[in-house]
Amino acid sequence: REALKALWHASFPGTELLGLVSDQWKEMGWQGKDPSTDFRGGGFISLENLLYFAKNYPKSFEELLCKQNGDRALWEYPFAVAGVNITFMLIQMLDLQAAKPRSLIGAVFLNLLIENDRAFDILYCITFKLMDRKWLEMHATYMDFNTVIKSTRRQLERELLLEDIQQIEDMPSYSFLAR
Repeated sequence: REALKALWHASFPGTELLGLVSDQWKEMGWQGKDPSTDFRGGGFISLENLLYFAKNYPKSFEELLCKQNGDRALWEYPFAVAGVNITFMLIQMLDLQAAKPRSLIGAVFLNLLIENDRAFDILYCITFKLMDRKWLEMHATYMDFNTVIKSTRRQLERELLLEDIQQIEDMPSYSFLAR
């Protein structure tokens, strides 16, 4: 409950939240009045990721929330639900359900996490910004979301496997983030 309230206040400062169940949540891209029903794929960590993004990269967060950049489609991706899907995709890509990584990507990421315990949160922010850039490049609409996510994942995998990536901030897509 407190994390949802904090996300609302970080997203819409100065706008009072009328309740944890409210039509206002749809403005952020939740599917219904109760955002807690949209966490199935990403779990509570997806809410934590959104909150981290809002607090640590507020400029990038607002650009994506308000769809400020580029030539936008009539049917855009719903911001908050996209965020939940990004968390889910990253958990799968990095094989985070396993006790130890079973993939090269997972092993590489584990080393980045050792260097910076916020690496997953930062990777989430990078991924969201990268996904939006791909969305615009592909002139995507709502129905293209899965195609855009797959393209985003392929680019992340390529970047994580670059030889000179010693920390999460070395990823080329990190430069897309603005505080």
